[in-house]
Order: sequence, then C-alpha cells, then structure tokens
Amino acid sequence: MKLLKLVPENTNIDFMRWRNIALILSIIATSASIFYTVYQGLNLGVDFVGGQMIRVSFSQPVDSGQLRSRVDGLHLGEAGVQPFGSQGYEIRLPKPPGGVAAANAATERVEQMITANYPKAKIESVDSVSGKVSEELAEDGAKAILLAMLGIAIYIWFRFEWQFGVGALLTVAHDVSMTLGFFAFTRMQVDLNVVAAILTIVSYSLNDTVVIYDRIRENLRKYRKMSILPLLNLSLNETLARTVVTSLTVLIALGVLMLVGPRVIFGLAVAIFLGVFIGTYSSIYISTPVLVWLGVTPQSFVKNQGGGESEAQPA
Repeated sequence: MKLLKLVPENTNIDFMRWRNIALILSIIATSASIFYTVYQGLNLGVDFVGGQMIRVSFSQPVDSGQLRSRVDGLHLGEAGVQPFGSQGYEIRLPKPPGGVAAANAATERVEQMITANYPKAKIESVDSVSGKVSEELAEDGAKAILLAMLGIAIYIWFRFEWQFGVGALLTVAHDVSMTLGFFAFTRMQVDLNVVAAILTIVSYSLNDTVVIYDRIRENLRKYRKMSILPLLNLSLNETLARTVVTSLTVLIALGVLMLVGPRVIFGLAVAIFLGVFIGTYSSIYISTPVLVWLGVTPQSFVKNQGGGESEAQPA
C-alpha cells in the first residue's frame, strides 16, 4: 500500500516567478489592514475597555447556549459567557455609558434574570474591571507582541545573517497586521484570548520561516554557482511537503474548533486559523523574496581570506 503524498517528490514550482505580483498584493493588503485598524479601531472586550464580571454557580448543569441567549436578550452590549469552575459561569458585561450608576443597573438586571430563571443559582461575586486596569492590559498585550517580534528578529540575525532577520521581522509584521485588519473589519471582539492567538501566530510564522531559511542557507553553501532565484525555488520546493502537511493538519484541527468548539474560544480559533493561512503564504512570498531584494547571492557568505564571511552585495 502506497503512502499518500500531498506533494510529489519531483515538484518543481517556480515560486519566484510571481514574487513581484505577490509583493504588490501584500503591500496593498497590509497597508489597507493597518489603515483600517487605525481608522476604525478594534472591538475591544471587557479585558481592555473595562466592565463588569459576574460569577454565578449553579446547583445543576446549565445549557450555556440558553444562558448566553438570555443574557443577550437583556441588550446590555456584547456580553461574554465563559465556564467557571465545575458548574459555574462568568458573565462579562461591557462598560456602559453613564458611569457607575449605569454599570450597577446592568448588574442588577443580570442578577434578576438569573434569579428568575435559575432559582437555586448563587451569585458568587461581582467585580469591576476599571479603565486603568484595562489600559494596562492593553499596553502589556501590545508590548508582548512587539517584544516577541523583536526577539525573533534578533535571534534570526545571530542564527543566520542580518538579511534573514529583516526578512523574518517583515514576515511576522505582515501576518500580525493582516490578522488585526481582519478583526477590525469584521468587528469581532478582541480579548486576551486573541492576544494569545497573535503570539501563537508569531511563533508559528517563525517556525515555518526558520525551516525555509535553514534550507536556503544549506543550499547557499552547497550550490555556489547557482543563480539566487533558482536556488530559492529549489529550497522552497524541498520544504514544500513539510509546509503543506504542517499547515493543513493545523488548519483542519482549527476548522473543527470553529465549527463545533465552544464559543469562548471561537475568536482564538479564528485568529490562529487566519494567522496560519497567512503565515504559510508569507513564508513563501514575503520571507524568501526579501533575500533577493536585500542582495543575497550564493557568494554573499563565502569565507573570505580573513576568515570571516563576506557581506551581501546589493543586487
């Protein structure tokens, strides 16, 4: 019985043929994502804008979909319902206009709904997320993403060469900006789960990029007389099977989570799904062509007489 091969061994796709078209499309899409994110803003959740968190414990199992529908029926904004403990739920309400009085009124409406529909339920706690705390969470989340991107660039700079570090940084920035643009356009809520998803996207993009860069570096040392474009095509085709299989298996798992998974992780699953899809594209058409634009050739890192490696010359 033959094993299924998604990518034949003799695959020879001329990826670099469309590098300029891909560059134009990527610049347009990335610029549009950044502009729309800045102009429209993100639909930030309670974690970042403040609000009320009500923890309720139930004496028996409760249908989460029905509870969520009853909370939404109160029309208190885009509320969130998450499991808490063994038989409890945490209800998150966005910060209403009107200050403390309006927030207390919203909390009372939720408590009345719980008491009316679930007589044996117990309100464990009612906490408020202040604007100051939410601002700190937003700042910390942004710093975590930026530091992760910077750390990636520095690592690849020392692991390979500075041209590879620049390529990895541009690739990660492309993936993150596209993902944020999607959330800004769809108005899906951005919470701490989405921040965790973006950090996951950063690490996945790095992983795929490093695999391709490692093969490119090997071929740069192996094929000194080969032109740079055929060499990059060779490296991409040699790693294509790994790229396709890894991305496809991750996308299938995330697709199942989006379809039948709990609603609380829907945003996380969507963000990672989109990030993996975009990251697979960018590892081929962003990180690799960047090396050409930065003047990398098979002679760029040849040992010179002084024992070091010669710098890349502009193309």
